[in-house]
Amino acid sequence: MKKIRFLLFVMIFSILASPVFAQRLTVRLASLVPENTAWGQSINRLAAEWSRVTNGQVTVTVFHGGTAGDEAQVVALLRSNQIQAAVLTSMGLNSITPEVMALSYPFLVRNDAELTEVLRVIKPDLDARMQRNGFVTLAWARAGWVKLFSRTPLTTPDDLRRLRLASSPDEQQMIDAFRTLNYQIVPTHLSETLTALQSSRIDALYISPVFVAGNQLFGIANNMSSINVAPFMGGILMNDVTWRRIPDRFKPALMEASRRLERDIEASIANLETEAVNTMLRYGLRINQLTPAQSQVWYDDTARFENRLVGGANPVFNREFYTRIKNILTEYRSRGR
Repeated sequence: MKKIRFLLFVMIFSILASPVFAQRLTVRLASLVPENTAWGQSINRLAAEWSRVTNGQVTVTVFHGGTAGDEAQVVALLRSNQIQAAVLTSMGLNSITPEVMALSYPFLVRNDAELTEVLRVIKPDLDARMQRNGFVTLAWARAGWVKLFSRTPLTTPDDLRRLRLASSPDEQQMIDAFRTLNYQIVPTHLSETLTALQSSRIDALYISPVFVAGNQLFGIANNMSSINVAPFMGGILMNDVTWRRIPDRFKPALMEASRRLERDIEASIANLETEAVNTMLRYGLRINQLTPAQSQVWYDDTARFENRLVGGANPVFNREFYTRIKNILTEYRSRGR
């Protein structure tokens, strides 16, 4: 009888430990991005891949297009575990780890090569800080560059100071930064941008070319400066509560799938941005191509305000991370890259 009971115990344990009876985990992932975009499609592929590599034990339900709320609401839902993962822009990431916003310091990081070098050095530290704040970074994604669009050509910072510059009221740090730089900021929700341009309430905006093309803002703001204002960053986070529930044996494969998503999104966004600019050029957009000397004027002008942007008791940007990025770039540029 003892032998029979032992064999029954082994059989029951084996059945309960099998994938069929293993605890299944559903991850609710929120995204502001519409499903029919490069980001949206990549996220759907990630969801399918996670299900495949875990034999269905981890499934991802995606809430596309902001249906779970805006970024502030999504971060609150992440903290309360009503949502387990989310696609966030630098604004949402900043609410969790403020150091992230140093990447958006105007005219600091100037091109793709510089951004690659900066992220290579600082990403491990940012990941560690996210972890200490209760989140796991599944992927970082470069979503193109923020550009200046305007009614009239922009060659110098003073050209821009004469215009009314739109900034999202949800991006208070960027409003503070551009006001510190003595630009005339007009808080304008993205959904109101076209109406604001049509009514002449604003004359210029800093934004992704993809958004400008998709919303046909270039019909009025038909000048785009060639200078990069800042990289447009995004990331996918999962709260640590949920990450700990995932069996350790699956985590390497899940992270690898997430890293592939990083690469896919970056390639897709780069192509999409190029296509958006080319399309706008065919329909009347003018690129104000700055010479190296003209670009340097913008860099030098912003440098005049460094102490106000990162100094004092309430700096606009985290001084430690700004200094680290600046030092990385100084060393990188000294190598003639």
